[in-house]
Amino acid sequence: PSKISTDNLRGPSSALASPKRLSEPGLDAAAIQSIPGAKHRRSPSAPSLSETSRRSSGASNDVQDQDEVQAPPSPTLSSSIGHGHSDITKAQRTGEVEHVSDAPPTGTLQHNNLTEPTESILMRKADHKPSAAAAALALSEGSASKDMDIGALKTSDLDDMIKRLIDAGYAGKVTKTVCLKNAEIFAICQAAREVFLSQPALLELAPAVKIVGDVHGQYTDLLRMFEMCGFPPNSNYLFLGDYVDRGKQSLETILLLLCYKLRYPENFFLLRGNHECANVTRVYGFYDECKRRCNIKVWKSFVDTFNCLPIASVVANKIFCVHGGLSPSLSHMDDIRNIARPTDVPDYGLLNDLLWSDPADMENDWEANERGVSYCFGKKVIMEFLAKHDFDLVCRAHMVVEDGYEFFTDRVLVTVFSAPNYCGEFDNWGAVMSVSGELLCSFELLKPLDSSALKRHIKKGRNERQNMLNSPPASQYPQSY
Repeated sequence: PSKISTDNLRGPSSALASPKRLSEPGLDAAAIQSIPGAKHRRSPSAPSLSETSRRSSGASNDVQDQDEVQAPPSPTLSSSIGHGHSDITKAQRTGEVEHVSDAPPTGTLQHNNLTEPTESILMRKADHKPSAAAAALALSEGSASKDMDIGALKTSDLDDMIKRLIDAGYAGKVTKTVCLKNAEIFAICQAAREVFLSQPALLELAPAVKIVGDVHGQYTDLLRMFEMCGFPPNSNYLFLGDYVDRGKQSLETILLLLCYKLRYPENFFLLRGNHECANVTRVYGFYDECKRRCNIKVWKSFVDTFNCLPIASVVANKIFCVHGGLSPSLSHMDDIRNIARPTDVPDYGLLNDLLWSDPADMENDWEANERGVSYCFGKKVIMEFLAKHDFDLVCRAHMVVEDGYEFFTDRVLVTVFSAPNYCGEFDNWGAVMSVSGELLCSFELLKPLDSSALKRHIKKGRNERQNMLNSPPASQYPQSY
C-alpha cells in the first residue's frame, strides 16, 4: 500500500531496526493480551506517553528544555511512495472522485455569510452532563482574563475572530505573533472544553457530512479545502484529528477549527488524534510554536482542551470513524462512550489504540506496531468488527497515502489524509471524504501546490479580494472545483 507512517515513538537507535513481532502466527487478540506484559510493551528506546507528559505538564513557564525530549526519527517511506499517483480518470467516471483541485486559495470567496445550519446532525446527545468534578478539572487551567471571559464570547465575537483568522491565512505570511490576543485564545479554549464535555465521547452523526483527515498545521491547505468543499455552515464537517504539529501554522489551524466548533457546535465536529496530546506536541512542533508566538500557558490551555476531545464517531450507524484504528480492548461501543474525560492519552489500552493503531496486510490478527506504540491489525479483525457492530466501513486517518485516500483490502477500511505535500517532502495529494444523505461516499482531492506559484496566486488573490472589499458586496458562495 502507498502509505507512510506520519510518526513513531521509537528512539533513534532503533530507527533502522526491523519491527519486532509481538505474536507468533496464529495468536489472536486474546492470546496477545494473555502474554505477560504484552499490553505494556513498547520500544525500549521510546519514552512512555505518561513519562514524557509528566515532563511537560508543569504549571510554570519553566517547562523543561526541548533538548531533554529526544525527537523520534523521520517518517519511514514505503516502497510504493514516489511511484506516481493513480489514474483517477476511472474514479471520476464512476463518481468515486467528485472534484480535484489544484487551485491556490483565492481569497475572494465569502467564507462566512452569517447563516445558520438547517439542522443539527448530532443524532444522540450526551446521556448526562459531565460531572462537576470533570467540568472543574477541564476549566481549572487556562482561564480567560477579565476582559474576555466565557460570558463575553458571543456569536459576534466568534464571527470577528473567524474573519481575522481567515484574513491572516489569505495574507500568505507566517507572522511572529497570532492575530488573536492571548485572552481570546484562553476564552476559546475554555469554551471549547465546555462544548466537548457536553457532547458524547462517541459521536453519532447523521449524513450528509464531509470527513477530513490529518491537517498538521498546513493552514493554507485547510483554507483551500474549505474553498473546495464549502466553508461552514454550508457543509457539515467531521475532522479525524491531528490538527497541530509539523506544519508552520498550527496555531491558526487549531484556532479556526475551535472557533467553527463553537460557532456551529452540532454541525462541526473534531475528534482527537494522537498528536492532540501533551508529550507528542512537545516533540513535533506545537509546543515550540506556542512558546515562540504566544507563551507556554497558551500551550497548556490547548493541552487541557485536547484532553476533552471526543474519541470516535459513527456516521449514519454504518461508518465507524476514528483517528488511528481498532483495539483488542474494544468489545462494545459503550467502551468508547464510557471513556472519562478530561484525560491524557495512556501508555496502552483502548484510548491509546484508537489513536495509534494501524491496519496491515498480514496473516496474524494483531502484531506489534513498528511505531513503537499500540498494534497493527489485519483484515480478519476488521471484518469481525464490522459484522459484530453492523457497520459497513471503517474510516480513519493517521497515515500518509499517495492519493489522499486509500482503501484497504476489499474496501472495508479507508484511510483519509488531508495534508497535501505533507511536510513539504512528499508529493502526496490531500483528500476529503464526502458522505451523502444516501450514504454514497465520494472524494474531493487537493493537489500539492508549487511554492512559487502559490505565492504568485496568493498575491493576485489578495489584490482581487481587496478590490472586492472596496466595491459593493456581491452575493457569492463557496464553490467546488
